[in-house]
Amino acid sequence: MNGYLSAIFDPSLPFVRNALLAGLLSAVLFGTLGAVVTVKRIAGLAGAISHAVLGGIGMALYLSAKDIIPGLPPIVGALVFAVLAAAIIGFVSLKAKQREDTVINALWAIGMSVGVLFIAKTPGYADPMSYLFGNILLVSTRDLVLLAILDTVVVFLAWRYYPQIEASAFDEEFARVRGVPTDAVFIATLAVTAVAVVLLQTFVGIVMVIAMLTLPSGTAGYAAKNLAAMMIGGTVLAAVFTVGGLAASWALDMPAGAVVVVIAGSAFLSVSAFAAFRSRNRKNGKKSRNNPGQATAVGVLPGVEKQA
Repeated sequence: MNGYLSAIFDPSLPFVRNALLAGLLSAVLFGTLGAVVTVKRIAGLAGAISHAVLGGIGMALYLSAKDIIPGLPPIVGALVFAVLAAAIIGFVSLKAKQREDTVINALWAIGMSVGVLFIAKTPGYADPMSYLFGNILLVSTRDLVLLAILDTVVVFLAWRYYPQIEASAFDEEFARVRGVPTDAVFIATLAVTAVAVVLLQTFVGIVMVIAMLTLPSGTAGYAAKNLAAMMIGGTVLAAVFTVGGLAASWALDMPAGAVVVVIAGSAFLSVSAFAAFRSRNRKNGKKSRNNPGQATAVGVLPGVEKQA
């Protein structure tokens, strides 16, 4: 830990500070968007968008390398595919009669396959692993600015439209009856999530974005009383997991994104197991109070009741 702290304040290692800032800025998106994604149970939709992004990245690399669109950055192609995938999923979910899960799985598979094909035909060497798993140590100042802007937009929207978001997240049919534009909220959630996925893939990579969108908020959900508390708790936990993962990866010389997700997953599983254990004990306690005679018989040591 001391070595990591020394690296943060070392003027010759600006990428370490950038990684820390990127992790803290990403935590805001993970906590705020992750709470909505978790409560609405649309993690599969976010997963399909995150994997479809690879198709846009591969296409941008190919068009740039072939000088068809010189200098086309991968993030542009990723944004195009992410927004397109969000629009298709939103249309299918709200209007079309096709099975939603079939379309989601199709976008998931097609997006990744198109990306792999474009990357395979791109002149030179393009490593898809860097896009699948990311590298937070390569975050640039431009990425930090984009993350800060997106944080501001997401927090503002969550604050401005919080009643509508909360109502549509917990009971969409009731919210629609009360006049809440649930369809618009759903489409906006998908669009913002799509843009966030494109930026966050730099941090944890496409494969791991979905994990960090659900694990911190899912962990916070065991103690949160409402959506706002879940957003705040998810943000705090995401920041803790990020800082802890960065410090551990620095000390162990391991990929930062993977370490962060392992820590987040371990915390979620531990909290889930504790909650299940506590719930079981409460049920057993209620049974004991409802039938005290049985509780006495079960609670005594073997042979004591017989001797009495």
